[in-house]
Amino acid sequence: MKLLRFGPEGREKPGMLDAEGNIRDLSSFCPDISGTTLLPENLARLSALGITTLPIVENGVRIGACVNNVSKFICVGLNYADHAAESNMPIPSEPEVFSKFTSAICGPNDDIKKPRNSNKLDWEVELAIVIGEEASYVSVEEAEKHIAGYCVCNDVSERNFQIERGNQWDKGKGCDTFGPIGPYLVTKDEIEDINNLNMWLQVNGKRYQNGNTSTMIFKPAFIVHYLSQFTTLKPGDVISTGTPPGVGLGQTPPVYLNVGDKITLGIDGLGAQSQSVIDS
Repeated sequence: MKLLRFGPEGREKPGMLDAEGNIRDLSSFCPDISGTTLLPENLARLSALGITTLPIVENGVRIGACVNNVSKFICVGLNYADHAAESNMPIPSEPEVFSKFTSAICGPNDDIKKPRNSNKLDWEVELAIVIGEEASYVSVEEAEKHIAGYCVCNDVSERNFQIERGNQWDKGKGCDTFGPIGPYLVTKDEIEDINNLNMWLQVNGKRYQNGNTSTMIFKPAFIVHYLSQFTTLKPGDVISTGTPPGVGLGQTPPVYLNVGDKITLGIDGLGAQSQSVIDS
């Protein structure tokens, strides 16, 4: 299934994408795409619906973040071997973990607000995991069953805030609109091999990132296992798993986003995003 949320900001409704690319309204069957909806038994109930009997949503409707009421938005840094090389940093022996504030979450095509005093605004196409079943101290072998599905995330970053203004990354990662997720949550049964998905990002039509999840250092199941040793992962939690090479910081010389720039990005089978940079 491809689950999504549509409508004006703050008033989104739950939906499902059909085989023809139409959005079908799920609001008669669930209140939202959030933690409870993503429990295995509730996903099974949605999967059993006759999707062609559901109302079709009009074209052109805004697409919101694919998950609502996220309790934790966790990220893994330097998780692609080729990106670590680009950054002139050693491959980590354990996942590098940080968080984005949940207030950073926005729709996949919403504008990105350039923060005041920002001068090093950057992009990162990433695969994000969405938790479907509570996970605490789970093994690597058990971890897969705790995953509801996956989505595209743009881990928008302000490198000056992140690197040059103290030792914590959060303030360079968690600004408003720095976490577009979607366009939809794709349930794990629809993905043949999560460890072999092409991913890409371009700015103003120029391709900067071409990668594949095969170069991930720590795979999704291991990440869920690892994080569950430190915190209980709840249904609806989002984990962004790192980016391949091609970020602005890694260019020679570095390239950063400015007001008016347009970013497009996507991952095979998970859809695409498109954002414009505006003043905050």
